[in-house]
Amino acid sequence: MDKQRDFVLRTIEERGVKFIRLWFTDVVGTLKSVAIAPAEVEGAFAEGLGFDGSAIEGLTRTFESDLLAHPDPTTFQILPWRGDVDPTARMFCDITTPDGLPAVADPRNVLKRTLAKAADRGFTFYTHPEIEFYLLKSSKYGENGPEPVDSAGYFDNVPGGTAHDFRRRSVRMLEDLGISVEFSHHEAGPGQNEIDLRYADALTTADNVMTFRTVIKEVAIEQGVYATFMPKPFSDKPGSGMHTHMSLFEGDANAFYEAGAQYQLSKTGRHFIAGLLRHAPEITAVTNQFVNSYKRLWGGGEAPSFVCWGHNNRSALIRVPLYKPNKGQSARVEYRAIDSAANPYLAYSLILAAGLKGIEEGYELPPEAEDNVWGLSDTERRALGYNALPASLDHAVSLMEDSELVAETLGEQVFNYVLRNKREEWAAYRTQVTPYELRTNLEIL
Repeated sequence: MDKQRDFVLRTIEERGVKFIRLWFTDVVGTLKSVAIAPAEVEGAFAEGLGFDGSAIEGLTRTFESDLLAHPDPTTFQILPWRGDVDPTARMFCDITTPDGLPAVADPRNVLKRTLAKAADRGFTFYTHPEIEFYLLKSSKYGENGPEPVDSAGYFDNVPGGTAHDFRRRSVRMLEDLGISVEFSHHEAGPGQNEIDLRYADALTTADNVMTFRTVIKEVAIEQGVYATFMPKPFSDKPGSGMHTHMSLFEGDANAFYEAGAQYQLSKTGRHFIAGLLRHAPEITAVTNQFVNSYKRLWGGGEAPSFVCWGHNNRSALIRVPLYKPNKGQSARVEYRAIDSAANPYLAYSLILAAGLKGIEEGYELPPEAEDNVWGLSDTERRALGYNALPASLDHAVSLMEDSELVAETLGEQVFNYVLRNKREEWAAYRTQVTPYELRTNLEIL
C-alpha cells in the first residue's frame, strides 16, 4: 500500500494534477465527491479527511456525525474529461469513524464485509455487468414524454448517429480510466444503449459501475444530449437492466465448473443458484430500489418477473449461459433482475450473500424452466412452482423487512435506513394522481 501511495503522490506531481476528487457513495448509491489540493493528499492518506456524515443520506446518525474519508490509492485515476486544463484525478474512499473503525453504513464497507465472508470460505467473487441506459435529447419532456436521440433498435448500426459517436467516445474514456469494456451496442429501445464491462472482482466492478455512470453523464453533456439510468423511462419500450454475470473462484479454479456435469455446472454452482432463487424476492428492494423499477420488472421487454432458472433461457430470472466447450474458466450464472439504478455495492453484497447461503445450507436446485416463462398462464406457472418477484416497491419492502439474510448482510443501520427511505418513497408515490387516472376517470366519473 505504501508503494501505491508513493506512486499516487509521484504521478500527481509529474502530471501536474491540480485537484483530487475523493469519491464515495451514500446508501441509495448517489456518488459523493469532495475535491482536495495536491498538498492535502499525503495527509488524507495518513489521517483521512473529516466530514459531517449526518448530512449524507443514510450514512450516519446526527449524534455520531463525525466521519473520515480514507482514499484508496489503488483506485487512483486521472479523469480524462477534464483534459489538460486543471488536470483532475479521483480516488474512491473507505469511510471510518474517528477511532478508526469502518463506518457501518458505508456501502463499500458492506460489500467488503460480504467479500471477506466469501474469502473465509475460500471464494473470490467475480462479476461482469451489462449496463443499459437511454440517451435523450434533453432532460426536459413534454406531453409526449422524454424524446430519445434516435429510433434505432437492437444491434442497429447508425453511421454518424449520436449513439454511435457517443459509445465510441465513452468506451475510449472508460479505457483511459483503466476500465476494460467487452462490448458496446445499440439496445432494443429507441436511444437505448448497452455497454458491457469486462469481468473483475466484485469490489472493483462496483467501483467501475459508479465511475461508468459518471463517464456516461459527462460524455452526454459534452455531446449535448442527456443520459438516464432510470429503469423504465418509456411505458411502451424496454426498461434498462444491469444483467450481471457472476462466478466464484477457488484460487485459479472456477468453482462453478465441473467437467461432465449437466451444463458443466458444479454442485457449488447449483447450490449458489438455488440460494439466489430462494432469496431473490427479499433482496429485490435493493436490486430494484425505486418505484419505477417495478414498471420495468412487470412491463414486458424481456424483464424477468418470475423466480426460476434456465439454461440459456432469457425469460428466466437466472440464466446459465452457453460458453465455448472446454472453457471451464468461463462457467458462470447471469442474474437478470438487477437494474441500472441499483447501488452496486449493496446489490452485489446481497446477491453474493444469497448464493453463499445456498452453498452453506446445501439448497437443492429446482428443475429448470425450459419454456418461455412469459408465455405461460398463471395457472401453469403456479403448477411449475414459478413464484413471482415483488409486484411493487411496497411489496418488495415488506418482504425485505422480514428477511434475516438482508438484515445480517447490510447491518442494522443500513437495513433500517433502506426500509425507511423506501417506505417514504412509496408513501409519496401512492398519493400521486397520475395522468393515467385523469385520462381514464376524469370525464366519465
